[in-house]
Amino acid sequence: MPLIALLSGFAAAQFANLVTTVYLHRTLAHRSLRMAPGLAFACRVLIWISTGIRPREWAAVHRRHHAFTDTEGDPHSPLLLGWSRVQLTNPKLYRRAARDGVTVDRYARDIPHDRWDKVFFDHSGFGLVVGLLILMAFLGPVWGTVAGLFHVVVYLALSGAVNSIAHTFGRRPADNSATNVQWLAFLTAGEGLHNNHHAAPTTARLSFRRGEIDPAWPVIRLLRRLGWATVRHERPPVREAVDAQRAA
Repeated sequence: MPLIALLSGFAAAQFANLVTTVYLHRTLAHRSLRMAPGLAFACRVLIWISTGIRPREWAAVHRRHHAFTDTEGDPHSPLLLGWSRVQLTNPKLYRRAARDGVTVDRYARDIPHDRWDKVFFDHSGFGLVVGLLILMAFLGPVWGTVAGLFHVVVYLALSGAVNSIAHTFGRRPADNSATNVQWLAFLTAGEGLHNNHHAAPTTARLSFRRGEIDPAWPVIRLLRRLGWATVRHERPPVREAVDAQRAA
C-alpha cells in the first residue's frame, strides 16, 4: 500500500502538471490555445482541486515574468535571487507577486474575475480538501493523506525546477536566458523546453527540433482532433523562427 500511495501521488502530480501547462500556461497565460468553454471550465475545476492555484494570479505572475525575464521586476528570477532560492521558495515568490496589488490588475485585465471565482475558485484550501477527500475515497484516510502530501511535494518541486533549473542549467539554442532541459520536460509535460518557450511564447508546441519531445503535445493534438481546442501556432511564427535559427 505505501508504494501504491506514492505512485498515486506521483500520478496526481503529473496530471496536475499536464493541466497546468495546457490550461494555465498555454491557454490562459499566452493564448497559444483556445479551449471549448466546457473544457476550460473543467480545467479550472481540476486545477482547483489538484493545486489550489487561482488561474488569474498564475497567469498574471507568469506574464510579468515574460515582461521582465531575468531582469529587475521578474518575480522569480534565479539570476537575481539564486536558483536554490527560487527552487525552494517558488510558491512564496508567486504569492508575493500575485498579492502586491499591482501584478494581477496589470497583467490579467483580460481574464475576468467571475462569480465562480468568488464562490469556489478563490478558496484554495477548500479545493485542496476536495482533492484530498477524493484520494482518501480511493486509498483510505491514511494512505490517501500520504498520496496527497507526496503529490504536493512533487508538484511544487517540479514547478520550482522550471523557474530555477530551466533558467540556469541546460541548452540555449535561442538567444534568451531560459534553457532546454529534456529530462525536466519529461517530468513537467514539456515545460522543461523553456528556452523554446521563451523564443516563441505563443506557440502551442514546445518541441521545435529533432530529438526534442513535448509530452503535452499529443494531448493537445487529441483535443484539437476532437474539436475541443484550436491551436494558434503549432510552429514558431516566421520572425521568431528566424531569430531562433540565427541564435542557434
